[in-house]
Amino acid sequence: MAFIKLYRNKLNDNYTFLNAIFKERNIEWGVVTKLLCGNTIYLKELINLGVTEMHDSRISNLEKIKALDSSIQTCYIKPPSKRNIKHIIKYADVSFNTEIYTIQMLSEEARKNNKTHGIIIMIEMGDLREGVLGEELLSFYEQVFSLPNIEIKGIGTNLNCLSGVMPTQDKLIQLSLYKQLIEAKFNVKIPWVSGGTSVAVPLMLKNARPMAVNHFRIGEALFFGKDLFTGETIEGLHNDVFKLYAEIIEITEKPDSPIGELGENVAGHTYEVNADTDLSASSLRAILDIGLLDMQPQYLETDNPNISIVDASSDMMVVDISNSEKEYKVGDLISFKLQYMGALYLLNSDYIEKIVE
Repeated sequence: MAFIKLYRNKLNDNYTFLNAIFKERNIEWGVVTKLLCGNTIYLKELINLGVTEMHDSRISNLEKIKALDSSIQTCYIKPPSKRNIKHIIKYADVSFNTEIYTIQMLSEEARKNNKTHGIIIMIEMGDLREGVLGEELLSFYEQVFSLPNIEIKGIGTNLNCLSGVMPTQDKLIQLSLYKQLIEAKFNVKIPWVSGGTSVAVPLMLKNARPMAVNHFRIGEALFFGKDLFTGETIEGLHNDVFKLYAEIIEITEKPDSPIGELGENVAGHTYEVNADTDLSASSLRAILDIGLLDMQPQYLETDNPNISIVDASSDMMVVDISNSEKEYKVGDLISFKLQYMGALYLLNSDYIEKIVE
């Protein structure tokens, strides 16, 4: 068996730390929950912490959040598709938008349901994913700000999501200037400048974020404590809120090199034997009860530094335990720290048990 464990106390520590620094700076923030893949056990943990705003990219997850607590402000964090409009209005209080046609449909559906739907206009800032081009922003705003049953909650941007463009101070100043342009042109107030995701937390901690940026959307910093500029853990945060535990189902001393004619394995890889390969070398290998169906090995890090991952097939993973000071036996568990994508694969798998400690 294999399971992923959430450590409640560490999650609480991370939330308390982040909430305090946001409050000190008068910043509103919501938790990005897409990592949790709609798992109600973990969503309840967030609600119990006092989270009042949650962001997700799956309608089914927002539906679960509303079922758990209808007072949670939900935000759909990608441009809605035409076929999702009814569900967006039903389960999302706010959505990210970049297309006038889509906002018109949201307006009509909200009117039918006697609701007011909030939108954040996303602006392209160089990462080349979703966003209205800066030179078209005023024209875009003019066409949507008077639509019935639509409330423009703010403007925002996504950085470091596709092309790896980082949220520098200059980028966030530019976003702040767009707010000033809109407010001056149309004599309105833009409540949110949503320029902050986990990657922008280090800028905030250095007090390098423009004051106008007053809304953050946080996932990775909360669950992994990671500074995405340096790859290190942010001081004051835990990097192991989640851990994977996988059971050993076989331990055997085996050759390091495969024997026989070689072709592609199930993942499309071919083992290479070259002139320098020591064909007589062997190692003590443990097979774990987890495989590619549930995870990707490159996003896992063993808690025991003397254990190395060899490879994985669809439902088993092989690790080398030759250098481990700890002696393992069949039935023991081996634990792993997780990178963001590692946790995402695991949490999306129906075959991995999710528990809280």
